[in-house]
Order: sequence, then C-alpha cells, then structure tokens
Amino acid sequence: MRALTERLRQESHGSAAYDRLLATGDHDELAEVLTAPGQPLWARELAAFRLGLAGDRRAFESLVLLLNHRDPPRCASAAYALARLDDPRTARAAAALATNELRVAYALHPVRLLVELRAPEAVPALITTLERRLGPHDPYRRVALACVEGLGTLGDPRARRVLTEALAHPALAEAAVHALARIPERQR
Repeated sequence: MRALTERLRQESHGSAAYDRLLATGDHDELAEVLTAPGQPLWARELAAFRLGLAGDRRAFESLVLLLNHRDPPRCASAAYALARLDDPRTARAAAALATNELRVAYALHPVRLLVELRAPEAVPALITTLERRLGPHDPYRRVALACVEGLGTLGDPRARRVLTEALAHPALAEAAVHALARIPERQR
C-alpha cells in the first residue's frame, strides 16, 4: 500500500484530488472515479485498488485492465487487490491474460495471481503458458520461471510432464527440479 500511494502521489503531483481519494471512505465516490470521463490513470488506479481491498466488486473490470498494463507496478497493485477482492471472475480473467500470447510480455503478474488464488483454472493456464515458453530463444524467461515455480507451489500431478520438459532449459532447470519434488508421487 505504501509503495502504491507514494507512486500515485508523485503521479498526481500531490494534488488535492489525490488526498481526497486517499482519505474518503465513500465507496460510491471511489466507484464514480472508475466510470467518470476524463479521470487520470492514477485516480482510477487508486480508486480501483481501494475498492478492491474493501471487497467492492465494482472495481473488478478496472483492476483486470490494470493487471494487463505495460507498467509492472500497476500490474502488481492490481494483482494484490484482485487477490483480496474475492470475485469469482478473477481466476478466469487471470487465466485469460496469462495465456494470451499477444500479451505474454505482461503475463508475469497474472501467472502469480493464479498461483495465489489456487483456483481450478490455475494449473491448466500455467501449463499452457509454460509450454509456449519452452521454445528456443523465447524472450519471456521470467514468465516461464514464474510458471515453473507456481506449478511447484500448486503441486498438481498434471504439471509433471511440462516440468520435466523444463529441465532441459538451463534457466529453468533448478526451479523445475524443486517444483517436481513438490508434486506427490503417483499412487500405484
């Protein structure tokens, strides 16, 4: 929260509007910022973040858009708020963002959010994303590593095959060994 508020204070140039949004307890006022025309991005992010932490589902769409933003701190704050929003649509949206090959450069935070949510969509989405990252010269190693680590955290046997394939990639091998060690052995 502190990193978010400091970053947004700088973006707003310490405006009175920033102070008002930070101080208000009125969820309707915050929700209005999300739909009113002409609102700056910092204001929308602050309103969505605060509503998300409060469990107000009116923040969902804005938080999903921020989760897919090109600016990693915005993605991180959106993921944090979405994890606490408790909206049943969150896992499906995060899975769609994590597996969207056109937006793979921004998939790191959706992948991490899926792991935190431990939703049914998580393992299939992480497997799909990791499979696509295992090609030669793939530039998205951070996303691949997050998938490997996440699959280890989730410990689902369905991930065994793709994690075994990840062993052949030097940047992923150590994490894949640890991830495979966390998957229970098959019952005979």
